[in-house]
Amino acid sequence: MAQLLDAVDQERLAINPSLKRKSELGQFLTPSSIASFMASLFDKDTMSHPNILDAGAGIGSLTCAFLSRLVSEGLSNQAAITAVEIDEILREKLFNTLSLFEDTLNLNSQVIAADYIEWATNVLLDEESLLSSSNNKIRFSHAILNPPYKKIMSNSRHRKLLRGVGIETVNLYSAFVALTIELMEDHGQIVAIIPRSFCNGPYFRPFRQLLLEKTAIKHMHLFDSRDKAFKDDEVLQENVIMLLERGEIQGEVQVSTSRDDSFSDYEVNCYPFEKIVQPKDSEFFIHIPTSNEESFIERYPSVCFSLKEIGVEVSTGPVVDFRVKGHLRDMPEDGTVPLFYPNHFVGTLTEWPKVMKKPNAVFVDDEMKKWLYPNGYYTVVKRFSSKEEKRRIVAGVLTPSSVNYAEVGFENGLNVLHYQKQGIPAELAFGLYAYLNSTEVDKYFRVFNGHTQVNATDLRTMKFPSREKLEKFGRWVMSNSDTIGQEEIDQKLEEIL
Repeated sequence: MAQLLDAVDQERLAINPSLKRKSELGQFLTPSSIASFMASLFDKDTMSHPNILDAGAGIGSLTCAFLSRLVSEGLSNQAAITAVEIDEILREKLFNTLSLFEDTLNLNSQVIAADYIEWATNVLLDEESLLSSSNNKIRFSHAILNPPYKKIMSNSRHRKLLRGVGIETVNLYSAFVALTIELMEDHGQIVAIIPRSFCNGPYFRPFRQLLLEKTAIKHMHLFDSRDKAFKDDEVLQENVIMLLERGEIQGEVQVSTSRDDSFSDYEVNCYPFEKIVQPKDSEFFIHIPTSNEESFIERYPSVCFSLKEIGVEVSTGPVVDFRVKGHLRDMPEDGTVPLFYPNHFVGTLTEWPKVMKKPNAVFVDDEMKKWLYPNGYYTVVKRFSSKEEKRRIVAGVLTPSSVNYAEVGFENGLNVLHYQKQGIPAELAFGLYAYLNSTEVDKYFRVFNGHTQVNATDLRTMKFPSREKLEKFGRWVMSNSDTIGQEEIDQKLEEIL
C-alpha cells in the first residue's frame, strides 16, 4: 500500500505546476504523509463497508489513503466511494487512482463531474439527485476532504445556493465542511484539513455554531510550523486537521501537534471540552490548547472581566483610506488633522508625522468629520501583524500631548479602545497597553486565533483584569516608561495579578 501512496504522491507533484485554475478554484493538493495521517484518525470500528465522500477529490490522494488503510489493516473488503471533482485534468488522474484498488477491493465508485456546492445543495434540496432515482436521502458514513480555500462574495451564486439550504458562511472551505456535515448519516465521521481562521472572528460564527450543534469534535491536529502542511504550494495559512462525528455527544477532545508533515515529533493530549469552547461564549470561539499546563486564565481567576465590564469599547478604525482618497495628504497642511496608521505607534510613543508610503493626514470637511475622534488617550491594537512578527497582539497608546490637534483619525488597520468615541483615562489606556503587550496575553490569544488578524470581536471576547488593576498597571507604566521592556511588563503583570 505504501507503494500506491508514493505513486499517487509523485502524480501530485507532477501535475501541480500544470493546474490552470489553481487560483480560481483555491486548489491545494494533499501530500501523501498528511493524507495517511488523516485516514488514520477514523475510528477503526466504524470502517466496515464504508460509504465514503471525498469532496473536491483532486487526484484522489485522500481516497487513496483511506482505501489503503482498509486494505492494509484488513478492515473491509468492500467500499462505496463518491468523489466530486470539478477540474477535468484532476478527474482524469482520479480515475487512475481509483483503478489501483480494483484487484484488492470490491469498489463501487462514482466520480461526479460537478461543482461540489451545486451538487451538494441539489442533493440536500432533493431537486435532482445525481446519485439515485429513488427518494431515499443520500447519506455517507465517512467523509475525507481537503476543501478549497477561497472567499465567497456575498452576492455570488455560491452564497445564494448555500443560503437555500440554511448555510451562511464566507469561504469555500467552511462551505464544503458545512455541506458535508449535512450529508452525513448519524454517527458518520468527517476528517478535514482546513485553515484555522474559522476558530474565531465574527464572519465564521454561523459556521462554528452549525459545526458545534451538529457534530462532536473528537480530534484536532496542529502543525507547529505555519508553512509545512502545504510546503510545495508555499501556503503560509495555519491549518488544523479535525475529526468530527455527526450527532455524537460531545466529550473530551484529543489535541495533537507535530512540527511538520513528517509527524516525527507527534504528541497528543486530552482536554475537557470546556477548554475548547468556553461555557457561555456567545461567539463559539474554538480554542486549541497545545499544553496541559494551566492556562493564563486558569492561573489567574481574577482575569475574568470583559472590556464592556471595565467600561471600555473597541471599534475598528473608521477611516478606510481607499474610500477617502481625495482627502488624504502625505504631510499635515492647513485644514488637515492627523491620520494614524499602525506604524505611527512604537511602544508607548506616537511617531507623527512620519516619512512613509502611507499618508500622515486627512483633510477635514463635513463628510470626513463624522469619521474623526476627539484627541485624547486611546489604546490602539494592530489589526494585522506580518507572518514574520513574533507577537500576534501589538498595542500602542495615543496621548493627547503627542499631537496638537483637537481631532484625529484612526485608519482601518487599527482597533481603537475608547469610551463612547471619546478618550479613556490615561492610566487605563497605559494599563491596557501593557496588559495586551504581555507575553501571557499573546500566548492566550494564540489558543483561539490561528491567523495574523486581530478583530474587534476578538478583543471584546477576551478576558481582562479589573479596571482597578489595569489602572494600577498603567500608573506603573507612566512612571517607568523609559525603562520598560518585555521582561519588566511580564513581571509586573504577575505581581499585580
